[in-house]
Amino acid sequence: MKKSALSLVIIGSVLLTGCYSYGGWQPTVDPYNDPNAYRINQDMAECQQLAKQASGGTTKETAIGAGTGALIGAAGGAVVGAFTGNPGAGAAIGAAAGGFGGGAKQGFESEHDYKRSYATCMRNRGHRVVN
Repeated sequence: MKKSALSLVIIGSVLLTGCYSYGGWQPTVDPYNDPNAYRINQDMAECQQLAKQASGGTTKETAIGAGTGALIGAAGGAVVGAFTGNPGAGAAIGAAAGGFGGGAKQGFESEHDYKRSYATCMRNRGHRVVN
């Protein structure tokens, strides 16, 4: 696998997982008996911004995970490739697989942090969050 093909695989994995960017998710808030119900929309906007800051951003975290995964995958692939007589190809394949896996893992963790931070913020402001 050539370096340009490897770069395309890593960049593609970052774009695929990074562009998702939370998918427009918002917590479901039950306004019944909520003394602060009139503030739900404002609190949601503010908590959304705070959650984005707290999670680090899906795209950024995905890129970090892809880079780390590619390095680890390249090292492991080179070792496997050395046994088969072609460490360069093994490194390239390992980097591509590691980059995609690392990027996806980091992106999903960032999304989980975003959702947790968003819901926690709304609860701390006195709202009943359903999910």
